[in-house]
Order: sequence, then C-alpha cells, then structure tokens
Amino acid sequence: MLDYLAGASLAAAGLLVALGRRRRRQLWHRAFGRRITRPRDDAAQAELALRLGADAPGSRMLDVGLRLLGRSLAAQNRVPPTVYAAHLSPQTLDLWIHPPAPDAPAPWSAHDGGQVWRLPAHEGRMLDEQALADAPAPYPGLVSLGSSGEGRVLVDLEAAHGPISIGGAQATAALAALAVELATNRWSDRMRVTLVGFGEELTVIASDRIRYVGSLAEILPELEASGKDGGNRGEVLTGRIHGRAADPVCAPHYLLSAIAPTEEEGRRLALLARKGVRTAAGYVIAGDVPHATWNWTITEEGRARVDALGFDVAAQLLPRRQYRALIDLFLATERLEGEPLADEPEPVTQTPSVEVRILGPVEVVGPSPMEEGRAVIAVELVVYLATHPGGVHPVVLGGILWPRGVQAVVRDATIARVVAWLGTDSQGRPNLYADTSGRLRLGPEVRTDWMLFRDLVRQSHANPGGRPELLDRALGLVRGPLLNGRPRGRYAWLAADDLEYNVTAGVADAAHRLCEVRLARGETDQAVAAVRAGLLLAADDEGLWRDLLRATHLTDDPVRLRAVADALHRRAASHPYGGGMAPETEALIDELLPSWRMRSAPTA
Repeated sequence: MLDYLAGASLAAAGLLVALGRRRRRQLWHRAFGRRITRPRDDAAQAELALRLGADAPGSRMLDVGLRLLGRSLAAQNRVPPTVYAAHLSPQTLDLWIHPPAPDAPAPWSAHDGGQVWRLPAHEGRMLDEQALADAPAPYPGLVSLGSSGEGRVLVDLEAAHGPISIGGAQATAALAALAVELATNRWSDRMRVTLVGFGEELTVIASDRIRYVGSLAEILPELEASGKDGGNRGEVLTGRIHGRAADPVCAPHYLLSAIAPTEEEGRRLALLARKGVRTAAGYVIAGDVPHATWNWTITEEGRARVDALGFDVAAQLLPRRQYRALIDLFLATERLEGEPLADEPEPVTQTPSVEVRILGPVEVVGPSPMEEGRAVIAVELVVYLATHPGGVHPVVLGGILWPRGVQAVVRDATIARVVAWLGTDSQGRPNLYADTSGRLRLGPEVRTDWMLFRDLVRQSHANPGGRPELLDRALGLVRGPLLNGRPRGRYAWLAADDLEYNVTAGVADAAHRLCEVRLARGETDQAVAAVRAGLLLAADDEGLWRDLLRATHLTDDPVRLRAVADALHRRAASHPYGGGMAPETEALIDELLPSWRMRSAPTA
C-alpha cells in the first residue's frame, strides 16, 4: 500500500489538499458530541501513505515557478517555449525545452546550450506565492511519468502534438495515476479530464475536473466539434500567459482512455490531434494507436519507457487495491453524520513526573533535554505511547515510527535510550517499561495535557456550579494546533488513528459549551474568549466561528463584529484547502451584519 501512493509524491500532495477540502466540508456539518468520520482499514493506510510521500514543497515549486515563468515571458512579450518534459529534484526544477533558447528569464537560467531551463530550489522557496496567485498557469499538462534515482520526471501531454499510446499489463494503473495527479495538481487553473472505460469512481475526488464516459465513440463528436477552433503553439501558450484562460483555445482538456480505439476511431483521433501542431489537449490511449506521436510502455517490472524522449523510469502507478483504497478514503468524507465521541476517561494523576504536551507545540516536560539529533524520534515514541495507554509491542511500534522499515537493533537502541531518558517516577518505578506480555507502556506518573483536558471536561459535566472554571482550565491547556510544528514526514500514524479526530472535536465542544454557559450568564467578553481559545486548535470548526459571530454580536460592538466577519472572509478566501465558508455561516453574517458583503467586495 505504501510503495505506490507514497511514491507518487506530487499526486499525494494534491490528493491531501483535496482531502482537506472535503474534511472542511465535514466540519461544516459536525454536530456537538460527534467527530467527523475517519477512514478505516485500507483507506486509513492510503492516507498514511499520502502523508508519508506528499511533496508539498515540490508541488509548490512547480506551481509558483511555472507561473513566474509565464508572467516574466508575458512581460517581455515572448512566446513561451515548448516544454516537453521536466525533472523535479530537491535541488532544482529543470524544464527540457524545444527548440533550445539561451535566454531564460531570471531567476531561471539556461543550461546545455539552452535545452534546459533551471530554477534552483533555494530560488523557488523565495518566490512570493501570494504575489503570483493571479498569474496564469502556462503548462497545465505536465504530469508525472515516474521517478528516476534523483527525482520526478514529468511530461507535458500537450507537447506530444498528437495521440500518445500506452501499452503493457499495467497500462490502466498508469492511466489511473495520471488521472489523480491531473485532477488535483496545483499548477493548473481550469482543466477537464475525460476518462474513457475506467475511473468512474474518481469523480468523487474532483468532480469539477473529472468526468467519465463509457467509450471513445461517446466523446469523439464533442472533441471534434471543439477542435474546430484550432490554434497553434503561439495562440495556446501566449493566450495562457496573457490571462486568456477563458478562451476555449487555451482551456486544457485531457483524454485518458483504457479502451483501445477501432481503426476508424484511431483515424479520427489522429485528425483531431493534428499531429505537429500544439493544441490545449492531450490524448493518452491504451493499446495500439495509429499515428501515435509517443509510445509509452509499462513493463512487467513497473518501468515506464518513452523511446521518443529517451526515458526509462520507475513508473507512477495506481494498481487496483490502492485505487480502491483511495476511493474509499474519499467516500468516507461523504459521511456527514459523523461518529460519537469516545467515552469519558478515568481520572488522571494530578502530580505527574513527566508531562507530554500535545495541545499545541509538542513538548515532553520533566526529563532533561535530549540531544537534538535523537530528540525527534524519541519524542514521537513518547507521544505515541502516551496517547495509546493500552501499550504496544516493540515490533509493532517499530512499524509505526518507521513505516518504511527499520533494523531491529536501531529500534531496540531507540527504545532503550528513551527508557533511560524518561527515568523513574516518585516511587522509583520506570516511566517506560515492558509489561508481562512484552508490550511497552508508560508509567502512571506520565500524563498528557489531553488526558488532563478530558478529565477537567468530565468533572465539568458533574459539577454545574464549577463548570465555567473547569472548562476555562481545560481550554487554558490549548496552546495551538495539535502537535504543532511536528517535523515533515513524522507522525504519519495520525492518519490511521482516532487522536486528531477526537482532540479537534473535544476542544471545539468544550469551547462551544463554555461559550453557551458564559452567554447564559451575560458574560459576553468571556464567551468570546472561550471560543477564541477553542479556535487555537480547532481553527476549521465552522460551528465555533458561528459561536464567535454570535458572541461578538452580543457585545454590541459593531466594529468588533465587522472585524470577525472580515477575518472569516479573508480566511475562507485564502484557506489552503479552499472551499469558502459554510452556507450557514454566510447566512449568519448576513443576518447579524447585513452590509458585510458590500464592504467586503473587491473594488474595481
């Protein structure tokens, strides 16, 4: 499961953004006392693989680097070059262009006689993403072919200037991988992807981009009708960089077919593609395709070969089981009713010898600091055991902390190091030990802030008089997002775990409950403070934002209310997962602040 999805690093980054957008929608509908539905079994493993493999920095570099290139060429009134392939590594983004051009616009530089335009990674990291947000995407057809030993190899479907044939036993798995990356990548603006004979379920991932048809005969008349507008290389690429994305000539449409064409369909495809001329289209067809410009072969060993381009790389594939798991992962986000939160906890010790803080930046308080190079894995080990009090066998723990594999000697040495680091409690008992079954457990004097949070909430249920103070104490433990600042690539086990779901819902519910108590007492400022404390961790919980709007409205301070509405509007517009704000939230703002839309609208 991990190999294929984790290896599709750019597709994984796009899929996680799409998944986050769907999770936001679930949070719009979350009811008090329930958490959003989490994936199970293979679907959970699929998310774990996506988290492990996602190359968000690489996806960002492709996006902003290409948009900057297009903007720079437009400013110089130049026709963009044909980019037939790209190579993305941790050090550089290389574009392979034809014909060679020695005058790449800065910060791009030309190499190999102008055959390669290169953007160093450190230059890409410095680019202002917000400043380029409205720059058009010039090369939306770039999609991963596979991986070399040094990075990702991408090809531009439009640069083939004709049909592309793909053959081999795993051709459909390669087409599925192409489809999910095209449908979720961030270096495209508008696009349509039509899947023929496969992938009907993929519309659940990106219904705005993907559609399914059962045969080539079903789609060819439409393609032929739209293809009459024509266009040449200059019109398509120049149109894009000058912002004419609405022009049908510039809007990309990619056809991926698992069904081989008949002789007549092959002839029509060749005429449609008009070999030798660039259009805003790409056609990748399984089987023998007459007059194909490129021929891709997916070998039994999982290699992708494109002889015309000289590529032989480890193919990006999405086989049937991984494909099904990915669909199940997204189908889980369709369940808007949610799941009940876990039962209330047992009382916790009030005098810990070790405190593990996860409600914000992760901290282990008590033992002396560990050397920096070893602290990351040691802290994650402690966090996992602290949030799984039932214990875990060392072999299982090794698979959790090192999902790509680890030698037993390294695993055991790490565990021994953490045993020594945590030391003993006030009774002389080790804070980390193996029980009689061999499972690793933390001692009774190791406590998490989440455990204390839940205990305080539990006490508030049984103590109406002390409820505000108890909930205040609980929310006072929240310092920011869960495990904030955790290193990239670590804590991937959260994808298959209840922790994120329970913590987010639990904190949001506590803040909502305290807000209601404070408002019932007429304590509007304290109600606002309660909601803001919850939003430190549960920032995407739309119910809390509505609580904040209501509580702020009751302060009778229109300036404060408008500030909240404006902040919510800006957040929705710039949210990394997109999706705007919930309709219920917009309706509430309209009710409490009828003029907000007019004042928030952009000026001409």
